[in-house]
Amino acid sequence: MKKLILFDFDGTLADTAPDLAAAANKLRVRQGLAPLPYEALRPMASQGARGLIKAGLGMDPDHPEYARWRQQFLDDYEQDMTSRTELFPGVTALLDTLKNHGYAWGIVTNKVEYLALPLVRHLGLDRDSAVTVGGDTTAHTKPHPEPLLHAARSAGVDPARCVYVGDDQRDIIAGRAAGMRTIVAAYGYCGQGSATDDWNADAIAHSPAEIWPAVQQLTAMA
Repeated sequence: MKKLILFDFDGTLADTAPDLAAAANKLRVRQGLAPLPYEALRPMASQGARGLIKAGLGMDPDHPEYARWRQQFLDDYEQDMTSRTELFPGVTALLDTLKNHGYAWGIVTNKVEYLALPLVRHLGLDRDSAVTVGGDTTAHTKPHPEPLLHAARSAGVDPARCVYVGDDQRDIIAGRAAGMRTIVAAYGYCGQGSATDDWNADAIAHSPAEIWPAVQQLTAMA
């Protein structure tokens, strides 16, 4: 029976934080503020526009100017989202290993499709990905399980035979709610620190190289 390994995108497969941080700093410059150090913005990358606007401008979604600045952030990011983005070291080897051992793999991200799909193509992930689900592919975003369930249905795989890998707690919440095994990508943006021990994931990987042994162990149980 086919088994499917699903991945979050930002902070799990791809190191997108440099381009996301650059877009956040462009907002600050537009407001006459000095850019923030990259290290201050990187941990917010998995939280997308909301997290980066909060870090960069101190704005929450209930701020009256939030919608305008969110659109400006997305526009700035779309215009320059491939300059510094690349796969994490070891990801290509991991995906090749999965393919060579007969595993299908795919992507489930909260990044909206018009941003996610071009990046997936830019990084060459579209060639072998069985499915790519964006933040607006379904009516829900993670931590709701529907994007993961949609990916499993699209690939024709029982959720119980799927593993979801992500660097944010909402990835683990979504994976568990979908009935999938879960792995924390602790090398990512939100996976650092002992807090990941409290996420109730089935495994924790501190590098992409550690994902394959975890996948073998978890799928042997399915």
